[in-house]
Amino acid sequence: MHEQTILNKAGVNQLIAAFDLIPDILFWVKDTDSKIVYANQHFVEHQGYKTLEQILLKTDFDFSPQHLAFQYVNDDKRVMDGFMVTDRFELNQTSSGDLAWFSTSKKVLLDTQNKIIGTYGVTRHLTKTSQALSHVRAIEAPVEYIRAHYHRHISIEELAQLAHLSVSALERRFKKHLAKTPNQFINEIRLENARKLLVETRLPVSQVAYQCGFSEPSYFSKQFRRLFGEIPSQLRKELRKELTSS
Repeated sequence: MHEQTILNKAGVNQLIAAFDLIPDILFWVKDTDSKIVYANQHFVEHQGYKTLEQILLKTDFDFSPQHLAFQYVNDDKRVMDGFMVTDRFELNQTSSGDLAWFSTSKKVLLDTQNKIIGTYGVTRHLTKTSQALSHVRAIEAPVEYIRAHYHRHISIEELAQLAHLSVSALERRFKKHLAKTPNQFINEIRLENARKLLVETRLPVSQVAYQCGFSEPSYFSKQFRRLFGEIPSQLRKELRKELTSS
């Protein structure tokens, strides 16, 4: 079978079975077309299925919201092009549809001749661990405020006041728990919401930029490319291509 060929080439059959023993870890292996060729039981259940066979050769578009599926598949492509995804701290959707904190790492999968045959990765559902809960609580108020008000100007001073911290203390907490500054986090939340609008609506790119807190469409496009590896118009083009082929 296709999936067994991929796994046998990589020589990882027995090793990856160990991920079924680790709680709160989602593990998967994909081929070069981002089709699932292996996943542990936690990943299977997270997608709303019971057995691995039910998701084999499916892609993220089969079980994730479209804007998130684009992120995952584009990440796969970028990883195969040499991009690193290491311990990325992010808000994603749980199997119940709620948002929760996750940490994701992805790497390229090579065969014994160092030929790229796919990708593999792990995601930890952080809110189920005491360490993660301390991370979230330490910055919970400003993070929730940013998520609710990303479309307007947000000053670091008002975030610090909300968290009852000095500006420098707030910045240290963001760097410690999210590995980014408050302004970087604000920017990423805006870009995540912009990508959702680009996928789910037909609003012009300039209007998407304004609705998500960017005053200059050119700056928006530049930041969008920096985070996602492509400009908004390219994403729209890929979306049309995906809809046509489906």
